[in-house]
Amino acid sequence: MTFIEQLRQRWQAGTQVCVGLDPFLDRFPARFEGDNLAIFHFNRDIIDATADLVCCFKPQFAHYAAVEAEAELKATIRYIKDVHPDLPVILDSKRGDIGSTAGMYAREAFEHYGADAVTVNPYMGSDTVLPFAEHADKGVILLCRTSNPSAAEFQNLEIDGEPLYIHVARRAQQHWNANGNISLVVGATAPEEMARIRDVAPDLPFLVPGIGAQGGDLEGTVRNGQTAPGEGLMINSSRGVLYASQGEDFAEAAREEALKLRDRIRALSGV
Repeated sequence: MTFIEQLRQRWQAGTQVCVGLDPFLDRFPARFEGDNLAIFHFNRDIIDATADLVCCFKPQFAHYAAVEAEAELKATIRYIKDVHPDLPVILDSKRGDIGSTAGMYAREAFEHYGADAVTVNPYMGSDTVLPFAEHADKGVILLCRTSNPSAAEFQNLEIDGEPLYIHVARRAQQHWNANGNISLVVGATAPEEMARIRDVAPDLPFLVPGIGAQGGDLEGTVRNGQTAPGEGLMINSSRGVLYASQGEDFAEAAREEALKLRDRIRALSGV
């Protein structure tokens, strides 16, 4: 089953929630002190508590590489594949290079780590995107209009009367999606821009960061981003779910937050 097929299956099950697996060791419950596999064990408990509520999981590569926990990243992805095989995994590494190097980054994500999709920075053009997109069964999620405060400095610059993010979205829809495996990163902090992007990229799924700590607009995201009721979005929450509690009830609290988010999205979707 391809990444997109897995995603559609989860949308049909009634969820557009993506849980980001971004470990901060200093925010883990006390039970993990002294555990040499603390990240994997924490992730495992979060995954098991929320798996039936999400459309995908998204580990952020830097959170593992910075603390030399790449083996725990591999173990986390392997655990999801073994225990929850219907759930796709996005490796959020924002790779961006050309030619043979891009091809190696694609192998890193899809073969070495076993991810179903990877985030990619497309600003070096087709030479960056196509080595990823040729993996037809995998997802390639391109940065388009991101959620960070300074995103507009470059992404909103006008070229031929349209902002740069529109050019990226149009090229993704019309030129790079031959295998039907392209998605876009579109932040919840820019709901008006999201509406414009949806107009030029009517078929592409959106990975949506910015809900929670960044103050993104959930209602605007659902209204402007869906392709159909209950479809088209991967609305990410990381810290809001992972660290809902730092006590012994951390997994139960994570489940409660994921459930609240899923139900809010469903209510806004009218499903």
